[in-house]
Parts: sequence; C-alpha cells; structure tokens
Amino acid sequence: MALTILAQITAASGNETLVRSELEKLIEPTRAEAGCIRYDLHIDDTNPGFFVFYETWGNRELWQAHMNAPHLKAYMAATEGAVEAFTLNEMTKID
Repeated sequence: MALTILAQITAASGNETLVRSELEKLIEPTRAEAGCIRYDLHIDDTNPGFFVFYETWGNRELWQAHMNAPHLKAYMAATEGAVEAFTLNEMTKID
C-alpha cells in the first residue's frame, strides 16, 4: 500500500533563501529514487519561510531508504540551525 508523507518545514528567520535552495536540491535525486511516486515541494504564498513536501512512496520501506539517502543527509548538514520547525506526517489515502 502506498504511503503519503506530508513534511512541513519552517525556516528560521533570515534563513528562508538558504532553506529553499537546499530543499530544491532534493527534488531531482529524490524523484529518481526507487519507489518515489510523487515528490512535490510547495511554498506558502504569504510566508516565504514555510515549505511543504507532498510525497507518495510505494511503501514505508522505500520511504525509509529515502530517509537514509546521501542527498537527504547533505540537506540536513547544510541546513543545521537554519530550520525553526519540522513536522512530518505519515498518512494513508482513504479511498
């Protein structure tokens, strides 16, 4: 069963551009990963420091592999101290 991930990222004040740039770097390599069905980055229209990834993965195991990918680890290192809040929801679509 497919897994939907909603990841909400709030940049710390003054770090909006850095966080956005680093998040954008995740898109291409993540979309190429096994099991990635959808990986879309959104930005709030009135708050340039609030971002949401809407993701769909083939299953939880494939998403867990993504969480250990080198490009995600590079993002974490590059944005250390630049993210004020991060919320992640694992969700299942109701048909």
